[in-house]
Amino acid sequence: MRIAILSLFAMLLTATVSHAQQMERKSPHDTLSTKYITVTYGRPYKKGREIFGKLEPYGKVYRVGADEATTITFAKDATFGGKPVKAGTYTLFAIPNETSWTIILNSQLGQWGAFKYDQFKDKDVLQVDVPVKKLSTPMEQLTIALEDKNLTIAWDRVKVAVPVKF
Repeated sequence: MRIAILSLFAMLLTATVSHAQQMERKSPHDTLSTKYITVTYGRPYKKGREIFGKLEPYGKVYRVGADEATTITFAKDATFGGKPVKAGTYTLFAIPNETSWTIILNSQLGQWGAFKYDQFKDKDVLQVDVPVKKLSTPMEQLTIALEDKNLTIAWDRVKVAVPVKF
């Protein structure tokens, strides 16, 4: 009986440690915060890799960052990519393609990466397509910023901009 209890305890401990290692952050994280918008995201580095079309395949959902999925909070109602969005916190995803990206706001919080996005895609609040701008100089670290009333996402040799109005 004692051996069975100890074995059960050992299995639970191993499973807990394994799960914690899978959820461990691998990249630095940053928070962009302004009066009406806050974005929290992992900031992976390029490290000589080809990012879009290879590491992050075209046509597949991408978490826009590293580790847990990126979150975006609107302090008040806004338009995002010309579409209305209510104040609140959302998970930010993208579907990168060579000439445009589909940017997605999803109401399911607490996702790790985009691994279970398909289970929660019915919770998409909006999708908006934005053109890709090619960068002449690669962006080494993923960067999300607010520039000229646009939320920009830049990494590797691409940049996209989503208009935001409050």
